[in-house]
Amino acid sequence: MPIKKILYVTEFEELWFDALQALMDLKQAGLNHVIFLHVIDRKEVAMQRGVGYLKSEEVKLKEIANVRFIDWAETLFEEGMEVGAHIVVGNQVPKIVSIAEDEDVDLIVMGHQKKGRIQELYHGSEIMEVIREVSKPVMVYKFLQESGNVNDKPFKRPMLAMDWSPSSMNAVSFLLSIKDIVEKVQVVHVIHHKRLETLKPVEVQKERKENRKKLDELCDRLQSEGIDAEPHLYVGNIIEQLEKAARERKASIIIGGSTGEEPLKKRILGSVPRELSEKSGFPTLFVS
Repeated sequence: MPIKKILYVTEFEELWFDALQALMDLKQAGLNHVIFLHVIDRKEVAMQRGVGYLKSEEVKLKEIANVRFIDWAETLFEEGMEVGAHIVVGNQVPKIVSIAEDEDVDLIVMGHQKKGRIQELYHGSEIMEVIREVSKPVMVYKFLQESGNVNDKPFKRPMLAMDWSPSSMNAVSFLLSIKDIVEKVQVVHVIHHKRLETLKPVEVQKERKENRKKLDELCDRLQSEGIDAEPHLYVGNIIEQLEKAARERKASIIIGGSTGEEPLKKRILGSVPRELSEKSGFPTLFVS
């Protein structure tokens, strides 16, 4: 899955041009086309103003976005990139989904701004709706990390979160498509502690050995493809352990599948992607 075209969704509060420039390493993986998207949500604008929605405000916001996109495009043109832009009014999720399909992009990049609790829950659900509705990888990009550091090489040291589901295997394929910009990958599987509580000691040992074998085999495969890879097995709460692993291994991004292996996770789009996209201090990327 070569990454030739990305859809860059910005509210101009969390993703600016410097964040986009940090993604230009993807040119080594085939990137040559960027589509800008800014969605003006009437309800959100009205809520922020507290005086109802005004047509004049829509015109102003469109022009602000247009000026910014023109400025950004000029720089990308000089770098040999193709550029397109959409400034639309409506609900964010259907607009992102329809434009991603119409433009046939290979990757959707969204930001995750720290907001109030209610707004954060709403925004988190929007991200999950996009992941649910599209078949393309979705990156939740946190360019300025909680530590205050700038993540200017998000694909340099990815952490691959594996649960052995079909979508996590697709995440492996995504990683292989960007191998030219990957310095080293940490491959992590977390065994949920509640699962171990239901097993006998001999079954626990078997579970550990089977997962370790899968990790070793996957790392061997990545090594054969030219990607330096290390296997790691953790036990505990999945979100907490993935975050811990990413910090311990100094990951630049967490990459994983958007749906889990267990039937419940197939019916309810996993809490793991949602919680990571909302709570992790790292950029996250989910592959269907």
